[in-house]
Amino acid sequence: MKANLKKLTSTLVLVLFVSLATYAQRIAIVDVNKILESIEEYQNAQTQLDNLAAQWRQEIAQEYDVIKGMYNKYQAEQVLLSDEARRQREEQIMDKEKEVRELQKDRFGPDGELFKRRQGLVRPIQDRVYAAIESYAQERGYDFIFDKSSASGMIFSNSEYDKTTDILNKLK
Repeated sequence: MKANLKKLTSTLVLVLFVSLATYAQRIAIVDVNKILESIEEYQNAQTQLDNLAAQWRQEIAQEYDVIKGMYNKYQAEQVLLSDEARRQREEQIMDKEKEVRELQKDRFGPDGELFKRRQGLVRPIQDRVYAAIESYAQERGYDFIFDKSSASGMIFSNSEYDKTTDILNKLK
């Protein structure tokens, strides 16, 4: 009786482990940043965006220099100006500051020109990479693929599961 109970228990445990193994989820890890940086089109887009941002930063800095010059001139002439002329100059300086802040917001803000250009240049490349990852996952039967380059909270990953090279090869 005890022998049959042991056999039954052993069989149930074995069946349980086999059934759990068949329901195991397949997981892989990729480094999306590494993939993007290996694509020449992405590198060119990044260079173009960096150059544009540098040009715009320089233009804004020049405008702030103009404001500083206006303020310095106002400071030097302030004692000679009437109250009305002082208020006018102060308004001019404040209007110029407001104009430059608006320019800065229009260029670099969350819905600014740089963001829109980035979306236009980089988004199609990112979409291609994500489509390749999705296709790879479906072909190989992966349930989850994590991006180890993002702040996803992953603390440890086994390099055995890193499929970045496979995705790079798929894009070529």
